[in-house]
Amino acid sequence: MTIARDGLASLHRRMAVVHIDGAETGLGEVFDAPTGAEPLHTATVAGTGGVDRELSLPYRGRRLRGDELRRRLDGWVTAGVVEPSCAEAVHAVMANPDWLDLRDQRIVVLGAGAEMGPLPSVLRWGGDVVAVDLPRPEIWRRLLDTTRRGGGRLHVPVPAGTDPDDGALAARAGADLLHNLPQVADWLLGVDGRLVLGNYVYADGATNVRVATAVDALTVRLQERRDDVALAFLATPTDVFAVPGDAVRHAERGYAARGVVRRSLRVASGGRLLHRNYPPGADPGVNDSLVPQQGPNYALAKRLQRWRATVARDAGATVSFTVAPPTRTRSVLRNRALAAAYAGAHRFGIEVFDPATSNTLMAALLVHHLRTGGPALPHPWRDEAYGAAHGGLWRVPYAPRSALGLAVLLGLGGART
Repeated sequence: MTIARDGLASLHRRMAVVHIDGAETGLGEVFDAPTGAEPLHTATVAGTGGVDRELSLPYRGRRLRGDELRRRLDGWVTAGVVEPSCAEAVHAVMANPDWLDLRDQRIVVLGAGAEMGPLPSVLRWGGDVVAVDLPRPEIWRRLLDTTRRGGGRLHVPVPAGTDPDDGALAARAGADLLHNLPQVADWLLGVDGRLVLGNYVYADGATNVRVATAVDALTVRLQERRDDVALAFLATPTDVFAVPGDAVRHAERGYAARGVVRRSLRVASGGRLLHRNYPPGADPGVNDSLVPQQGPNYALAKRLQRWRATVARDAGATVSFTVAPPTRTRSVLRNRALAAAYAGAHRFGIEVFDPATSNTLMAALLVHHLRTGGPALPHPWRDEAYGAAHGGLWRVPYAPRSALGLAVLLGLGGART
């Protein structure tokens, strides 16, 4: 808790806003400075498809439902791909299909075009999505097409006087969180219904820290002026987490059963390759799956979200914070080393998910958190571990970085780029 509070305070103290005239102000002053910009208005688009109120999961070219989905969840638990609490939460959503009716919520998707976001699922379930993304027509054409196929409604920020047809909306919709933050805040303050502020933004390099900070400033602003704001985050599995003793024991069983070839590789490398994931008997264990190739900007942007989730939960807000699985997103596959590591990861017991599987699974966990209030556990690390779908990184026998180089070599021929 102290780290989270101090980290947020330091970031808000250090980060500055550069205005169009070159003047700098503190982050906390961005909403009070005059901008001269026109306010955002709302265009609402309704889907013309049916409403699906049965939880189903796209998986390897099929759509799993009912007993088939239950068996898949149980198989992931047995293989150590997800935590048991993840499967239990999804089982609960399956047993309560009425939970999928999210018309009583306003799901704000910051980074609406992101591959990992819940937008397709919420619209398929007939819910309302308040979408924020950059003013790029190609993004909005895709989002409008997704909306039309579902049974929900999409609320879009547009300038005044925008024609309601899809072509005009795609050309004029959107808002840049880096440059239009006060306008976005005012727009969201005017949205009716319980607000679920979902943070799914991503950018390359230093821009990732800038946009993550902008979202955090927006979060503080909304929390100060509304008492109905819930928060939603997806945590990267390539980070450092405390994990339950059960995960440590699972990894230890695998380490004890390793074969001759892997024992020999460890010896031949002087212990640098394939060393054990945890010290024996650790409870909790510390899983270090940080990937240096993703860079410090990525690490800080994701850590900022963890800090905000921790502080908000402690203050009584509903928070959906879930460790998402390794996923073949476009941003990952642009990095050749990461793409190769993902292609070879299955040889070490790590399952890498397709985006459609990940975003649907994460949307189901979001529903569980909203309907149950989320976990209320005695320590922040336990809240973070609840429902984690880490792809196996927490339960494999080997410390992930000690297998990363081998995974890259084994995956170079099969990497999808």
